[in-house]
Amino acid sequence: MNKQRQLLNLFDITMIVIGLVIGMGIFRTASDSARAAITPNVFFISWVVGGLIALCGALTYAEIGSRYPITGGYYKIFATCYHPSIAFAVNCIILISNAASLSGVALIGSEYITQVLFEEPAADFTKALIAMGAILLFYGINLMGLRMSSTTQNILMVIKIGMIVLIVSAIFFPVETPVVQSSVSNSQWTVMDYIKSFGLALIAVSFTYGGYQQTINFGDEVKHPQKNLPRGIFIGILLIILLYLSVSYAYFHVIGFEELKHAKGIAAIVAERMFGETGRYAFSILLFIAVLAYVNVLLLSNPRVMFAMSEDGILPKAFSKKDEKGVLTVSLTIYAIISVVVLFFADTFDKILGFTIFLDSIGMAFSAATIFIIRKRTAHLDKRTIYSMRFFPFMPIVFIAAYVFVATSIAIDQPSTALTATGVLAVFLAIYFFTQKKKKHNA
Repeated sequence: MNKQRQLLNLFDITMIVIGLVIGMGIFRTASDSARAAITPNVFFISWVVGGLIALCGALTYAEIGSRYPITGGYYKIFATCYHPSIAFAVNCIILISNAASLSGVALIGSEYITQVLFEEPAADFTKALIAMGAILLFYGINLMGLRMSSTTQNILMVIKIGMIVLIVSAIFFPVETPVVQSSVSNSQWTVMDYIKSFGLALIAVSFTYGGYQQTINFGDEVKHPQKNLPRGIFIGILLIILLYLSVSYAYFHVIGFEELKHAKGIAAIVAERMFGETGRYAFSILLFIAVLAYVNVLLLSNPRVMFAMSEDGILPKAFSKKDEKGVLTVSLTIYAIISVVVLFFADTFDKILGFTIFLDSIGMAFSAATIFIIRKRTAHLDKRTIYSMRFFPFMPIVFIAAYVFVATSIAIDQPSTALTATGVLAVFLAIYFFTQKKKKHNA
């Protein structure tokens, strides 16, 4: 009976999906997707399509989790389905991508707080330094074994939700939106222009919708999974699409499409036009505090993934080292260093965005493709109570194709970023074969 009461119901699944996806990206990425979109229609369609891709991905990962229950991250499926070299390399680039995401979120916070600290727009290097400072601050806090209480985290979550609600309410707020006409007529755009624009807009959208892949972790913990799991994921993603569309329309309504393309601190601009300069400052400070809490959570959770990878022999044993306070000193230190190094070489959000989404695209495509292998190996489970998605293989194929499209868009628009990310993957492959050769030699 106790086990039955602990199982997740429909409401639990819906709230978990919403909590996993809604992060800090929505306070920044609408500007990036607008800059990539050649028309408002492309802008809004990219948010709808991004949500549908997230739905296909969430259902795919949920079935993988049902067929192959995993604790500690979806990286473990690689070792089961692929060659160990692929498992090692892709697991490592996912880790790098997570560190880059942390750096990107820290930069979002620095963009807002510099509006309070400086009268003139701050240089990119200054913003990067503030972001580095935030990462190092919470690295030190975690290194000392200190933890934010769940109450503090919940308060900060309420603040973030309140800010999102405030932005959405701007839709009904009478504002004078500056009208700036585009210099290019719609009739001048070709079909290829629309496809390229849509692909680039999806880069920022993909970053904002991230998190749904963690549905792989609770596929075997759901009450009546065949019914509740797809319904909870569908309702959760649908609510997120509606929320993101509402926030994006609020930016569009208050700031204007052309100005949105180049605006910095877009959420604070909305607050300023609703409540004046005081509203802008208050919003910037609150959002920076929420970003700090998010940075703390990422610094707390990702080293645990490195610990699990070390326990499985994917990373060296040093990564599982703990001090007397139970702090994963090596994993925490390496993760913080990677985050700071990313900021050093990519000091703007745009550069980090392309780098992390390109790496994510590789990880997502490889991990989602395991559904074809796992389905074949677990065919004997089909008639049991595990979750099996409808419309297979349509959904995973759409999901994989979408991320291949996004990766291709990045490679065309930012070839150096794609080349760097591919080089990182190649380095990890080389490291694997070198260490394996050394082990054989020593043996």
